[in-house]
Order: sequence, then structure tokens, then C-alpha cells
Amino acid sequence: MFGNIDPKKIAGMMSKMGIKQEELEAKRVIIEQEDKKIVIENPSVMKIEMQGNVSFQISGDVSEEAGISEDDIKQVMEKTGKTRLEAEVALRESKGDLAEAILSLS
Repeated sequence: MFGNIDPKKIAGMMSKMGIKQEELEAKRVIIEQEDKKIVIENPSVMKIEMQGNVSFQISGDVSEEAGISEDDIKQVMEKTGKTRLEAEVALRESKGDLAEAILSLS
């Protein structure tokens, strides 16, 4: 990206501009959305502070997981008579498919 510029010189220039960078150690990063989760395994996480704002740059092995709503868990519990834990496990194994989770517990 910066050609043959020494990384230490880049860090020095960024520091003079008030930009701080810090690499964070992380095992896994999860971004929770309303209907799914984005999971980043083996992440490289960089924390960047600039003009009072903090942002994160993340790269790694990306996958998606279906979200499990509280309503889905309750519905599986009601239909099957199983515990919350059993309902959650069935929903995760069925990747959020409500009918499949209920059938697997029946």
C-alpha cells in the first residue's frame, strides 16, 4: 500500500497526525445482528484512535451463524416440553430452523 516506506516511518507519521494504532489479541470476534451473527475466527484486530474517535479494523476467517431469537426458544420449549438448554442446542444444530428443531426433540 505504501510501497517501500519503512513501517516505523509510517507509524511515526501517524503519531504526528494524532493517530494511534494498537494491535489487540483476540481469539474470536462476533458481530451480532438482528437475524444472524457474523463470526470471525483467527482474527487480526487493529484498534485505531483518531480525532477522539475509536474504530476497529478486523480481518480473519469469516462465517455466518443463524440467529436464535427468544421467541424461537420459547416456542420450541412449549411444543416439545424440553428445557431451555435443550431447545437452544436443537435450534443451533438446525441452524435456526424452527420446524427441524422441534422435530429433532420430538
